Amino acid sequence: MLQSYFKTAWRNLIKNKVFSFINILGLTIGIAVCMMIYLFIMNEYSVDQFHKNKAHIYRVMRGVTIEGKSRQVAFLSGKHAEALMNDFKGQITSCVRVSQNDNLFTVGSKSFHEKKELDVDSGFFNLFSFPLLIGNPSTVLNDVNSVVLTESTARKYFGSIDNAIGKVVMLNKETPLKVSGIAKDVPANSHLYFDLVTSLQRYKDAGWMTNWVNNGVYTYIQLAPNVTPAQIEKQLPSYVAKYMDGELSKYGFKWTLALTPLKDVYLDSSAFDNVKHGDQTIVYIFLSIAILILLIACINFMNLSTIRAAERSKEVGLRKVLGALRNNLVWQFIGESVLLTAISCILAVALLLLLIPWFNQVLGYSLNVSWKEYPIYLFLIAIVIIVGFLAGSYPAFILSAFSPIQAIKGKLKMGKGGTTFRQILVVVQFSISVFLIVGVIIITKQMSYVKNKQLGYNKEQTIIIPIDNGDIYNNLNSFKRQLQSQSAVQSVSAMSGEPGGYFDFQLFDVEDHAEKWNANTEFADFEFVKTLGLTIIAGRDFSSQFPTDTTDAVLINKTAATKLGWTPQQAIGKWISNTVHDNNKRRIVGVVADFNFKSLKQGVDGLVISPTMDRRQILVRLNPGSIQTGIDIVKEAYATAAPAYPFEYKFLDQQFDDLYKKDIYQQKILSVFAGLAIFVACLGLFGLASFTTAKRFKEIAVRKVLGSSVKSIIVLLSKDLLKPVIIATCIALPTGYWIMNKWLQNFAFQTEMNWWVFVLAASVTIGIALITVSYQSIRAATSNPVKSLRSE
Repeated sequence: MLQSYFKTAWRNLIKNKVFSFINILGLTIGIAVCMMIYLFIMNEYSVDQFHKNKAHIYRVMRGVTIEGKSRQVAFLSGKHAEALMNDFKGQITSCVRVSQNDNLFTVGSKSFHEKKELDVDSGFFNLFSFPLLIGNPSTVLNDVNSVVLTESTARKYFGSIDNAIGKVVMLNKETPLKVSGIAKDVPANSHLYFDLVTSLQRYKDAGWMTNWVNNGVYTYIQLAPNVTPAQIEKQLPSYVAKYMDGELSKYGFKWTLALTPLKDVYLDSSAFDNVKHGDQTIVYIFLSIAILILLIACINFMNLSTIRAAERSKEVGLRKVLGALRNNLVWQFIGESVLLTAISCILAVALLLLLIPWFNQVLGYSLNVSWKEYPIYLFLIAIVIIVGFLAGSYPAFILSAFSPIQAIKGKLKMGKGGTTFRQILVVVQFSISVFLIVGVIIITKQMSYVKNKQLGYNKEQTIIIPIDNGDIYNNLNSFKRQLQSQSAVQSVSAMSGEPGGYFDFQLFDVEDHAEKWNANTEFADFEFVKTLGLTIIAGRDFSSQFPTDTTDAVLINKTAATKLGWTPQQAIGKWISNTVHDNNKRRIVGVVADFNFKSLKQGVDGLVISPTMDRRQILVRLNPGSIQTGIDIVKEAYATAAPAYPFEYKFLDQQFDDLYKKDIYQQKILSVFAGLAIFVACLGLFGLASFTTAKRFKEIAVRKVLGSSVKSIIVLLSKDLLKPVIIATCIALPTGYWIMNKWLQNFAFQTEMNWWVFVLAASVTIGIALITVSYQSIRAATSNPVKSLRSE
């Protein structure tokens, strides 16, 4: 019997080629998109799942309240490790500190600037399950001057992993480190990544290791099996009070501590740290889009199957007369649906393999398709069964319910109910399509707004050079002087944070203010304002003509003055004191116009610009028309100042664009998926138009004989098919407005949601649907009526 059902299903697919093509193509696209999203989601949720003790590992987070908003920060003082192990003995079984670093490593005459270096406690390889190819996890980092290389790094340095063990690697050309172990290359699904691991004990005397309010390491703990994080978190307030109350009160800080499970670290994109993060919101968006596109494809199948019901009525009637039960017929039609879905699934796999390189390029990392593991096959089987049943169940129950006598006589009538249901399905399809088009237009418009908005500073022709080694730091003044003497260089400034980068957030005592005040801080030299092209709106800039500016002066931005209750002019001469950095009562000598030193997702915040020594970046502004010449000059000067280190730089406008990477790839993927959604929906509309015109062919012929024009017939055929598309547009536009308005709230600076956006979305949708329907309408309206009426 199964063989008979299969043969019947196959013959029906072959017999109705247009019907089969439309459904297979639609389902193929829907399933391929689903598979892409499945791989993406599996990749996101697989991060850190390979660690043996993952269920008991937590990262200790510091809660900071800034202007009434709570924020979780991963950086802690190194003093926490010993205190936590001491105070929570028996509850915390292991505590490991991790510091991200980058340094110069030298082997013989070869030097490598390694940016993925971790400095850790000796228990690192016991806590985390990063496999060691050579070395004992318990002892491999016991020596303060030891280093563990990954296998790729070992081959890069020594040619093979066997040659590496016991060899010496020079750190910054001054500290010898002995290779004590070789680790397997870190898998892509890890939030921590490294090429080398060294001992954190080298920095035991650093400020962030010896002072409670200096923070520079991540702290990971492992809880005993019978201990819950809630038990630990309940005791953390008294722990904070015991060790930090005095210093926190002294500087005006208010901190809390909490635990984040290891499995949540990667997807906690709101946490402040420097590790790799995903975004749970994007996961939900992609999942929703995949479901919607697959739903559109399923609706096509249901629509086209029910509209063909009259054609198959005699087959159903004959089967019933010959003794077929309704259950048999239901399973036959569902079987046809499952067969069609299975064929689509095979084609979807081929399409996936073609699309994966593009998807990887958009995401910025590689999704691996492992055909040796069973989950992907379970997913494919589930898709075939679920989609097969979902798409085939309604047509199956409709077809199997036909009266055999009416069906065989050819007097079967589908009634208005079936037509209404099909129109509802078309409305659902195009509502989804219109919504996605609205989303694409608004996201594209917002990204264009972000790129073209005046940020209040000059980001063109400006390069950023990190101060990431002792040589460039120690020779900074000579490096600047050499560049400032060049005609291709307009200005040079060294600072703690460049626009779009990291800015310290610190507490200040302010004249006539009882409460301490939070503000972003920029530690910069006297050329800061000139290099960025900022505007002084009150007072003056830093100047070498005032020798006391180095110790007694600051600049603030207009927002800072406003938050302190001053006009820019009133701010001049007031004193302000950083409670942590130098505690000097510095006078405000100037106020700069506001500029967007952060992402446009955030509003302009208060900023204090102080000429205090804390240099982490160098900005070099080049003269127009001399970009490559200027870069060559900077490279030459860098080689003189830091000859052991490679010259690395990027442009300031590139730095700012990097802030919107996630939004840009959302835009790209949504654009493609929106196009696919409307394409699949129009496939279904094309199928409906084909069957509708075929069914009304004789009616059209009679109308033409009686004098109807081609135009009137096209309008007659098109309006019924376009009516649900217009209704869908009316439903989707307000929904799209509401949801995209919510999305725009992520940006402090937003584009306008103009009326033309929604008119454009409606026009595109209706235009494409009209073209789809018109082809069949014109074909029917221009056909020879004699051919249709010959048999009458």
